[in-house]
Amino acid sequence: MIVGLIVACEAGFWVLLAAGLAVRYLLKRRRLSVALLLAEPLLEVVLFAVTAVDLRNGAEPGWEHGLAALYIGFTVAYGHSTVRWLDGHAAHRLGGAPRPPKPPRYGLARARHEGRLWLRTLLASAVALALLQAAIRYVGDGAGTDPLRAWQTTVLRILVIHGLIALTYLVFPKKGPKTPEAVPGESPEGESTAGEGTGSLSARRPAPTARHRSPCSPSGRE
Repeated sequence: MIVGLIVACEAGFWVLLAAGLAVRYLLKRRRLSVALLLAEPLLEVVLFAVTAVDLRNGAEPGWEHGLAALYIGFTVAYGHSTVRWLDGHAAHRLGGAPRPPKPPRYGLARARHEGRLWLRTLLASAVALALLQAAIRYVGDGAGTDPLRAWQTTVLRILVIHGLIALTYLVFPKKGPKTPEAVPGESPEGESTAGEGTGSLSARRPAPTARHRSPCSPSGRE
């Protein structure tokens, strides 16, 4: 039942998101779109409540309860940014807004971007670990909580792996494509500029014109 509810919550998230954006940019009803988008966190509340009731009714803690905690954690951390990203693209395609900027790809800007993503994973992990620990205390610390503790280890492993990946962008920053360098002695158009200087002055200097003989000059006498 828990797994089916997780799938239903994920499907409901995208349905509400698509409906909210369509109502905002196609029907021009902003308040209704806000109401639809604000209904998305209720899905996580329903999943949390059903999971708690399932454990309270004597269900043995299993991997599905750990998956529910992990899903809630990552939805809390990444849900808002996902909505904002899709809203920017919908505004561009349907509302005529400017195209949203792409994430940085190179250098320290990319490292900072990856660091911010890791901070979201840190928040997701903290929420998931807190829910798992609450479930362990709720059920009772015994052998039956081993699946929940295994999920805690999985969450920590995900956090560490993502942190190492993000760190590589800081230690080994990705370099952007090199711009073509200008060759000495050539203009950007490829024309040679080596002759410019003292030699080019003579080339630019106009040719001397022939002097006109005055009729009064000795050579002009007959």
